[in-house]
Amino acid sequence: MPRPNRGPYLVFLKKRKKYYIRWSERGQTRERSTGTADQFEAQEELGKFIKSIRQHFGPLPPEKYMIVDAIENYVDEHAVNTTCPERIGYAVDALLKYWGNNKVSDITRQTCEAYQTFRQKSDSTVRRELGVLRAAINHDHKMGRVTRSPFVWLPPKPAGKDRWLTKKEAAALLWAAKSEPKVRLYLPLFIMLGLYTGARKEAILSLRWPQVNLEARRIDLNPPGRMQTSKRRPVLPIPGRLMVALKHARSRGHDLGYVVHKDGERLGDIKKSFATAARNAGLENVTPHTLRHTSGTWMAQAGVPLFQIAGWLGHSNERTTALYSHHHADYLSDAMRAFK
Repeated sequence: MPRPNRGPYLVFLKKRKKYYIRWSERGQTRERSTGTADQFEAQEELGKFIKSIRQHFGPLPPEKYMIVDAIENYVDEHAVNTTCPERIGYAVDALLKYWGNNKVSDITRQTCEAYQTFRQKSDSTVRRELGVLRAAINHDHKMGRVTRSPFVWLPPKPAGKDRWLTKKEAAALLWAAKSEPKVRLYLPLFIMLGLYTGARKEAILSLRWPQVNLEARRIDLNPPGRMQTSKRRPVLPIPGRLMVALKHARSRGHDLGYVVHKDGERLGDIKKSFATAARNAGLENVTPHTLRHTSGTWMAQAGVPLFQIAGWLGHSNERTTALYSHHHADYLSDAMRAFK
């Protein structure tokens, strides 16, 4: 009985002082130089060679396709082009600790639930991580590397938080931010942008002055070159109070610089300074995302039609209805009058 083909592997040829890739093809042994004597560099060349073979011979069935390959392809070909690749990176680090030696066919509801037990994290965290796993497998399926995508079970989606700020609480948060010398040049502006535009944290931190037209009173939350995603970034008119804050900030900024910045540099994150301001204001369960929910809630309480709230926040109509209809005094009032 013939021995099974062990696939491509590395050998070090002393005469040539380099690592070579050796494999069998149609009963013959073949070799290819990696061009290096460094073992780690040679292993990288071997990995590239194996990938090229897989692409040459077409898609593989899930039983022969490694999860780690799908994740690496997803990172190299998709994650690097996203607005926040770090979030995908955190998920990938966690996924590889559990799934690194498994094949795509090993993904079942049972193994996904076992992953949740392994992680010992909240449902939302595990759901986000397994969502990256599902996206990676689907990506390689679309690219023709694996014949089919298995079902990836996700924990139930947590109910949305209904924490929003009253006008009094918002004022207290702004006052706390202005009272701290280290952050008063950027944190109050971040808070005002969050309250008056409802933009997500990343959209605010990446906002540059060319996106802000003070003369036309318009702010484009979607930077040039960024494709609109499910997290849509709209073009908005600038409310009066925010206009005053932006004009003041513009006098201190650079034409092409970031609107919210520290000494001209982009802020990596704002969670710590925001948490400190919230604590000093006596507020609990408040995060930067609370500003977005507050913006939508204030509009609903003011009677703004739900479809306009959806346009302002970049939400779908269904999502907006689910989040803000119970804050809207006139919700379904026309329908109710039909029964009088």
